[in-house]
Amino acid sequence: MIFDLHSHTNCSDGSLSPTELVNLAAEAGVDVLAITDHDSITAWQQLELRTAQPLQVIPALEFSTQWRKTGVHILGLNVDIHSEALQAGVRFQQHARRLRAERIAEKLQQAGFHDALAGATAVAGNDNLGRPHFAQHLVNIGAVNNFKQAFKKYLGAGKPGDIKQCWADIPQIVAWIRDAGGTAVLAHPVKYDLTRTKLVALVDDFIAAGGQGMEVVSGKQMPNITRDLAIICQQKQLLASCGSDFHQPGQPWAELGRFPALPEQCQPVWQHW
Repeated sequence: MIFDLHSHTNCSDGSLSPTELVNLAAEAGVDVLAITDHDSITAWQQLELRTAQPLQVIPALEFSTQWRKTGVHILGLNVDIHSEALQAGVRFQQHARRLRAERIAEKLQQAGFHDALAGATAVAGNDNLGRPHFAQHLVNIGAVNNFKQAFKKYLGAGKPGDIKQCWADIPQIVAWIRDAGGTAVLAHPVKYDLTRTKLVALVDDFIAAGGQGMEVVSGKQMPNITRDLAIICQQKQLLASCGSDFHQPGQPWAELGRFPALPEQCQPVWQHW
């Protein structure tokens, strides 16, 4: 069976509707899909209105937080969407996300870009604003040529639009997930540009906060990365997860269901459910 436990819809920063995503995942041969929109459960709420799905969909989401001034993400997998703890967490994060968007817009205005908040909101089509929406706005107005340039000049780490200090901390996020009966998983650990020593320190702090798992496979990645993450996962006795981190079609590094299998020594997170 193919488990893809990390994907996004247009309820956050993906391009497909929840129904379109589920149908595409089924066509790709995925058996179990987790929709992990950023600080949002809207996609799941939309799917609940349908009586049947072509595959098994796991209720989930991806929380934003910060560790030692580095933005990190934590997946809440197999959560009770109707849990008051989880819904309180979503409300907190959505408020923080709005404040963050306003601060990003202020920074961009100082850089000479007016009406950035309105532009990003128009791109998003919803209230779940993030840096990708501001990046697309900058592309749309001709300020930059592409996403990469937008992040390199204005929105990436250390740039004016890199606002992080709005989120709940790791222990609070893990508590929300676990109170909702879910499994707290550290998402795509190698994407944080940390040294291995700092990555292990992050993992240790995550475990101390009650974290239960780690993404050993995130999209197409080099075999040596998978092996090393599997070693850390096993040494720390964490559950192992895997996913594409799909956002939109046409990204070969993040195709639904197209990523390496978990190494044999890993204990898959779904065996915990």
